[in-house]
Parts: sequence; structure tokens; C-alpha cells
Amino acid sequence: MRILYLSQLIPYPPDAGPKVRIYHVLQYLAAAGHEVTLLAFQREDDKPEAIEHLGSFCAEVHSVMMSRSRLRDALELVRSTMTGQPFLIGRDDIAAMRRRLEELTSRRRFDAIHADQLWMAQYALMVCEDSWQSEKPLTVLDQHNAVYLIPERLAAGTSNRLKRYIFAKEAHNMARYEVETCKKFERVIWVTEQDRAALSSLANGQGSFMDDPVIPISVDPQTTETVMRSNQARRVTFLGGMHWPPNAEGISWFSREVWPLVRQAEPDATLTVIGKNPPASIGQFNGQSGNVEVTGYVSEITPFLSETAAFVVPLHAGGGMRVKILDAWNRGLPVVSTSIGAEGLQYVDGENLLLADSAEEFAQAVISLLREPALADALSAAGRKTIKESYDWRKIYKAWDAIYGATQ
Repeated sequence: MRILYLSQLIPYPPDAGPKVRIYHVLQYLAAAGHEVTLLAFQREDDKPEAIEHLGSFCAEVHSVMMSRSRLRDALELVRSTMTGQPFLIGRDDIAAMRRRLEELTSRRRFDAIHADQLWMAQYALMVCEDSWQSEKPLTVLDQHNAVYLIPERLAAGTSNRLKRYIFAKEAHNMARYEVETCKKFERVIWVTEQDRAALSSLANGQGSFMDDPVIPISVDPQTTETVMRSNQARRVTFLGGMHWPPNAEGISWFSREVWPLVRQAEPDATLTVIGKNPPASIGQFNGQSGNVEVTGYVSEITPFLSETAAFVVPLHAGGGMRVKILDAWNRGLPVVSTSIGAEGLQYVDGENLLLADSAEEFAQAVISLLREPALADALSAAGRKTIKESYDWRKIYKAWDAIYGATQ
């Protein structure tokens, strides 16, 4: 099939959860014999080599520069309050992307339009609604999250009244938009059963998307080697872009509520926070006596991971799957997570990760890994086994054949 794949991101390098999903799905579809054209938003830090690499298996790669600013966000927030359109959707409605999409679809026919995540759904539906596309292609939406849950959980977790109002309003608007949008697609693919059930509940069981399959985000154990961790590992590591509010909120909670308890029990332990845009509440501790190290974005993280005694996922908001846990398992790291952090994954508490929701429980789990290398090793081995059995994209993504047809 000729597939036009719409993405909010240039998915290379695959160094964030959404990129991991997109990258391996593109690989699979291309390897299965489909002709895939990628149209994606590009950021200023995306390198030409990334687009060149994607072109090694995509038939064509096209990009449109993402246009964002504080002023644009503020105006869109006001408009969202007045119109009821979700802020997260409106801010990514970019005229240049609509023009490029019209140009591509007017000069060639595509058998399918694949929208990756809800942000790109408006563009896929535009192809079917506008008159220049005489033969309507198959429309497929890859739902990484039940998106409305993210602002809903952020609203529940903040004591700031203004933030609570904004998040709650966005959750309300998004819930309505998300259900209406899913109903317009011929196929909707879910990454977790929990997300499908959440949308089914909102839609009162109405809509063909309830019967569409769950295809979990998967990674590549064949090309990822386990990290050789030091026997004297004393590092507690958090990894994730903190431009994403659930990550910023989660590590802020950990540093404020959990880390002092860990430090009291294990004074020589170090908290390392890796990722773009660390919040001020974390950055202020960098290099101070609290043994907190804030690195920002790091292209080569192996040296940090080799000294990691506990990989922490202290999230209280979010949706879909936390790919940071898949990546940690794939690299052979012992994981401590909240229930929301591990949501949607095949985990067994005490076997392939440690589950903890309160500050005291989370601190005790981290302390146990600092003190018990054998426990850390057992968790690491079990996590890697889980990846090979349940999250290897070469096995799991054969499920895409039911959507696009098997060609080999």
C-alpha cells in the first residue's frame, strides 16, 4: 500500500517514547513492503542526518517547521477557553502543514493516511473531507494515549487553583474531542487496553473503534545491549524530557518528598536527572550538598546508566505506556515506579520492577536497591526477559498486517 504517515515529530534518533513508537512502526511497514511517505513537523534541533536516515527506508520524507511561541500558546489558550477546542490540538493547527499536505495529496494518490497521535488526526481527516481527494483513503489513527487523562490527572494533582481550572477545562474539552475524532477514523490502534477502555467508557460503548486492536509500543532488544552496571552503583537516575508536564511534576515530587528520605538512609547516593528543560525546582539543587546532579539533555547516557542502582519513574500523571520503563528493561536496569508510571505494561511487582506510590514506599524501594545488589540484578534480568518475550517490535508489530495487509 501507499501510506502517507503523519507525525508531530522527526522520529530519529529514537530517544523519546513517541519517537520510539514511530520509528519502529515505520521500519516495520517499510520492511513489510509498503511504500511509506513520511510528513512530519520538524524542530530547530532536528539534524539533516536524521531526515537522511529516515529516507533510507521511507519512500519520501517531507517536513514542515513547527511554529510555537509563548505568545502563540497564550493566544491559543484564550481561544480554547472561548471555543471549547482543546488547547493541545489548536496550537498544532499550522497553516504550513495544511498546505504541504494538500500539495502531497493533490499530486499523488495514497491508499492510507496514518495519523500518529491525536495531534495529527485533524490533518488526516482534512484529506478525506476536502474535495481534491477523489478516492477516499483508509484512515488510521495510532492512539499513544487516552489524551484527556493527562490534563485530568494533572488537575487532580495540583493545589494551584488556576492550574487546576486550566487542566480540568482542557480535560473536559479533550474528552469530547477525542471521542468524536476516534469515531471518524476507520481504524484506531491503541497501545494499552486501559486507554481503549477509558475511551469506551466516555463513548458509552458506542463507536467501531472499541473493537480495534491493541498494539503495544515495542523496542529493539536485538540492537540494544544490556548495560554493564557497576557493583558499587550508587546513582539513582531519572530520564525524561521535562517539557512534558507529567515528567516535570513527577521528578519535582520525587526530589521534594522522596529524595530526602533516601539521602537520610544512604548519604552517599546521588540523584541524577537527565532530560531537556529541567524545572527550576530541580535545577536549583544542581551541584549543591543534596547530591543532586541535573545534566539537561545528554546524547550518550551509558556512563550514567552503568552507575545506576535504581532507575526511577515517579509519575502521577500521563497516559499510554511509559517507554522509559521499556527502555530501562531493555538496557537491563532495575526499575522503581508508581502505579501510573507502570500503567499498561506487563509487570509483576517484585519480579521485573518495584511498585511504590507513597513517598515512604518509594524511598524504601530505592533504598533496598542501593543496599541489595542481588535484588537489583534479579529485577534487571527479569525486565530484559519481559522485553524479549512481549515487547520486541519484530514480533509484536506483525499485528500491523491486520491493518494494512501482509505483503510478504
